[in-house]
Amino acid sequence: MSFEFPLERGKIREFARATHAGHPAYRSDDAVIPPTFLAARAFWKTDDEDPVPGLGLDRGRTLHAGEEFRFHGRVPRAGETLRVSTRIGEEWHKEGRRGGALRFVTVVTEYRDADGELVAESIATAVETAKPPEGT
Repeated sequence: MSFEFPLERGKIREFARATHAGHPAYRSDDAVIPPTFLAARAFWKTDDEDPVPGLGLDRGRTLHAGEEFRFHGRVPRAGETLRVSTRIGEEWHKEGRRGGALRFVTVVTEYRDADGELVAESIATAVETAKPPEGT
């Protein structure tokens, strides 16, 4: 499943300002996106386009453990529309230091330009603890 993600100049400027990214390239008419701007894709997808609910992770025991952004060549610019698709990457288990298994899952999101070329990826890692946090 995939969806379109329009790169709007005003949204790029707002994001850069909110994150204190002051480089002039984020404010020009054909602004490039700040690297972490790709996370804004979450506001464009629908529930049907998100594979994460199918993993059965308990949100009360799941943490966002990190996110990596990779660019393949040029940085996308304002005025472009990217085609976004998300898939489940790797999954592994590890014993936690305080006992209990930890389940790690990566979610890979690909961003393609109008020609179908892969321009960027994000790899998010989630970790689910075996037990809920103490005091809950």
